[in-house]
Order: sequence, then C-alpha cells, then structure tokens
Amino acid sequence: MKWKENVSLLPYNTFGIEAHAARFAEYSSEDELREILLSLKKEHPDEPILCVGCGSNLLFTRDYSGTVLHSAMNRFRFRHISEDTTMVYAESGMEWDYLVQVCVDKGFYGLENLSHIPGTVGAAAVQNVGAYGVEAGEFIHEVHCLEIATGQSVTFGSERLRYAYRSSAFKQELKGKYVITQVDFRLSNHFTPRINYGALAKEFCNRKTVEHLTPVHLREVITRIRKGKLPEPSEIGSAGSFFMNPVVSTERFAEIEKRFPDIPHYNTPNGGVKIPAAWLIEQCGWKGKSLGRAGVYEKQALVLVNHGGATGSEIVALSEAIRKDVHDKFGIIIQPEAIFI
Repeated sequence: MKWKENVSLLPYNTFGIEAHAARFAEYSSEDELREILLSLKKEHPDEPILCVGCGSNLLFTRDYSGTVLHSAMNRFRFRHISEDTTMVYAESGMEWDYLVQVCVDKGFYGLENLSHIPGTVGAAAVQNVGAYGVEAGEFIHEVHCLEIATGQSVTFGSERLRYAYRSSAFKQELKGKYVITQVDFRLSNHFTPRINYGALAKEFCNRKTVEHLTPVHLREVITRIRKGKLPEPSEIGSAGSFFMNPVVSTERFAEIEKRFPDIPHYNTPNGGVKIPAAWLIEQCGWKGKSLGRAGVYEKQALVLVNHGGATGSEIVALSEAIRKDVHDKFGIIIQPEAIFI
C-alpha cells in the first residue's frame, strides 16, 4: 500500500495534463483497498474519491481536491467450464491490452478486436470499451467491487450493469459508489473472426476466404491499423477517441443523407443509425488543425492531442469549438467520450 499527498497526476493521464491530487493511494489487494476506504471514511468523510488506471480516458481540467485511488492489482487466472467456454478472472489494475494478449496466447477468444486499446481492465468494465463491432460488455459475466461507503464486497452480474455503447451502470446510478477489483469474462475456446466492421472489412474485402485467419494474425492486423491512426501517448498526449459516434433515428438520418449523400453510416441493432464522428469533424475542416496548444490529430479527426503544455481548459475549448461546428453544419450533437475531471 502506498499513501502520498500533493501528487502529480502527469503519469496517470495519457493526455499529458499537469494536475495534482490532494492525496494518492495505491493498493495491491482487496484487503488493502478496504483499509484505505475505511480510513478515508474516518479521516476525510466529505471529500471525493477518483479511481484512476492509466488515465487513458480522462481529461483533468483542474487539480483534484480529494483522493485518487490507483489499483496495482494485476493477477490473472482462468477456469475451463465446458468444452466450448472458459472463464477468465482478471484483476482491475491489469493493462487491458495485456489481458487480450494473454487470452489470445492461451486460446480464449472473443476479445481480439479490442487489441491495442489503452487502459486497464477495471476502466474497460466501466466504459464498455469497443472497437470494430465488438464491445467488452458482450463477454463480461460478473464484476466484483468494494462499496466505497462501507468497504463491503459486492458482485454485479452483467444484466445489472446494462452495457450499451460506451456506457454502463457504473457511469449512471452506480457512479462514484463502487471500486472495481476484478472482472470475470466468459470467453470461447473456438475462434470465430468478426471482420465485417469498418477498417477490418476493408482490410479483408479482397480475400475469398478467412478460413486460414488466425487470432494472432487478426490481433496483429488490428494493432497495425490502430497504431497507424492513433498517436502513442509517449509521443503525443491524447485520450484516444475523444468523441463518441452519434446515433440518430432512421428518419433523422434520411434527412441528413439528402444533404450529404456520401455520409458513411452503420445500422445499429436497435434501429438507429450510427455516424462516424471522425467524418463529421473532418468535413468541418478540423482534421490536423489546432487551437493554441491543443489540436486535432492529422491522421485521425476523432483524436484531440496535446501539442505540448496544453491545459485541460485548452482541450475543452477546442472540443467545444468542434462540437459547435458539427452542430451548425449537420444539426448533430457529438458527445465527448473522454471524462472531464
């Protein structure tokens, strides 16, 4: 267990924003976390608590006046439950991409499309990370937590967490009430590639068959695609995809399509139409442009970047300017995926 005061959060956010936390506590077990929570309840009962993993989806706009909790829990185990299915138990502090790699190496399948997504297992369960037609929530069986108010262990089944596009109950009514300690995934022992979405569909469109496609190769392809359009945080500060892709009704889309016949889109299972936010932003002329020290990545309009020394407020100002232009041109409101602190 580690306790510190007035800690720089620069190593804990991929945007590279300088901010400080009044207190910082790191734990390596559920017992240590429980001890921290009970101590905070006694000594700082009215101050906020923020759980941070890699900080790959956070934008700090100011110093944090409460306690930042950081999980160093990163153990992994699995159990075969049938000829077709394996349960994978991953602790909250494990890096997400490492989990995907381990699962592919051991022959547990389903998460391959989520390769090279930054962040931790705990954050993925909150955010319901997704890419190329796959979402983490599809494979989450249960999520284990400690209740912040009491330190008691609580387990939520996937049905209770209501996973949806970039959303879960942890971002709604459960927000700020629990700390995730472990996520259980139900994965397949048989590889079935899902390559009919976005860049993957283009990658494999000229192949007559995918029967020889291996999960290792699919993971390599996805990693290459993502590296080609997303900056490495060690080189350029960013939070990955900054905006969510908007979903509109079929009626609203028909109106938009009359004005913009070439607009790309995907039909959603619930009857809506998803429009790539990157395309909307690019059509507004923002790709590769900057506003002060904040900018839009030249290779991917969905990514906002810190060109060096940008503050959280500068990133916010850029995002608001982009949102205004998209709304003025298309009548569509795009929402940030990044969480403002």
